Amino acid sequence: MKKGNWMMIIGLLFLGFGVLAFRPVPIPEEKDCLILKGTVSEIYEAGTKDVVVKLNGLDTEFYVNRGLERGLDLEKMRAELTNKEVRIKYPDYWTPLNPTNSMRHVSKIESDGKVIFTELD
Repeated sequence: MKKGNWMMIIGLLFLGFGVLAFRPVPIPEEKDCLILKGTVSEIYEAGTKDVVVKLNGLDTEFYVNRGLERGLDLEKMRAELTNKEVRIKYPDYWTPLNPTNSMRHVSKIESDGKVIFTELD
């Protein structure tokens, strides 16, 4: 194969990777979300004003993108949710920047029948 063909193939692969890596996280219908219940072990800020929720016994972390800019209060969330059971709804989404899905985008957080956060309609 000619050198020019290899360069075009490599360029297309990089373009495809870029499209997959930088596409926005989808906001699904609530019925299409994955649901996980667990007990909150930790809540903290990370990234660009993201709120991260860790659940007992899981390596996966759940984040509310720019949660602090969306009105969430870390201290209030810690007081209300630490050591409490929550229900987290999140999209079934994969990106090559996080191939093991160790960080999951949160669409909705509920606790004791109360909505803590939602971006769903």
